[in-house]
Amino acid sequence: MQPETLSPAPFALAAVDAAHLDDPLSPTGRPLGWGVVGTGRIAEKVVPDIAALPDARLVAVCSRTAARAEDFARRHGVARAYGDATGTTGLERLAADPEVEVVYVATPHGYHHRDVSVLLRAGKHVVCEKALAMTAAEVRDLTALAREHGVFLMEGVWTRMTPGFRTAVRWLRDGRIGRVRAVDAAIGMHVPVDPAHRLFRNEDGGGVLLDMMVYPLTWTSAVLGAPHDWRVRAEIGPTAVDVDLALTLDFGHARAHVTGTLAGVVPHHVTISGTEGWLRVDGRINCPSALVLQTAERIRQGADPLVEQVPVLGAGFVYEMREATRCVQEGLLESPLVPWADSLELVELFDRVRGQIGVAYPNDRR
Repeated sequence: MQPETLSPAPFALAAVDAAHLDDPLSPTGRPLGWGVVGTGRIAEKVVPDIAALPDARLVAVCSRTAARAEDFARRHGVARAYGDATGTTGLERLAADPEVEVVYVATPHGYHHRDVSVLLRAGKHVVCEKALAMTAAEVRDLTALAREHGVFLMEGVWTRMTPGFRTAVRWLRDGRIGRVRAVDAAIGMHVPVDPAHRLFRNEDGGGVLLDMMVYPLTWTSAVLGAPHDWRVRAEIGPTAVDVDLALTLDFGHARAHVTGTLAGVVPHHVTISGTEGWLRVDGRINCPSALVLQTAERIRQGADPLVEQVPVLGAGFVYEMREATRCVQEGLLESPLVPWADSLELVELFDRVRGQIGVAYPNDRR
């Protein structure tokens, strides 16, 4: 008898079949001019991976201060730098640059709705760091604007395009662990409370929920879909953001338990258990470099788990940027790997979780 298998979510299957991600450094069309909004830590990691694409040109970067923009541009080979000036912002100046076609937005969560709105209205295509916006109402606004102006918009859930994620989904699709019964995942770190840091600023969408939980929930949604029910346990810190969070999700035929924390050092992992075996990711669950597989057959044979190393190019963002580039080149408004409906579904869950744990953002729009 063949083992009972699982059908991964449509976005996960689309990622497995995305041949352009097998060789992301091969061009998929005409060169595109890129802009970058924000010069912080994540932009420092992502922009070199954009520059690695042969069909990408780094045209402009903006920051609130001209000096920061100019320093970033010098170090990363960006042609132009924009800072705030009298009567106009660096963002507005970048949005008016005719050579900028697609923009990577790397500002804190609390600025995403504002920044992306300006860019979409200017006719720019946008890849925005997760979370796409702080509330479901803001996500609906942004997708409506993208549709109205006929431009591409994608939330930067880079995990969905990485080789490790695609390999894991391929194994699951092929029935190597049978039907999934459970997912357990954890992510987090100890960060001392700093009221000035974005992770602890309520107005920036600080806390675990928006910053971390997209990663374990990417895995649960890939293999189990949307939960039928859920329970949450949270610790709210002194700056009114969630510093420790645990979600237990009920899928009817399976369950998941996912946690995130800013209050302790935890082993990052995802373990997917099935009727015929288990699959584990240790360490970088957002961009796996190794997968561990154990099957019932291997256990019967007395064999150790199979460990497969997964090579990753650059910092791992080149796959996400290849997908965005391909979509823009082909005239798509959204990516089948990160469709708008998925971004909305996730933030709707986050809105409900926040309602239960008592976290509200300034000018909260739900």
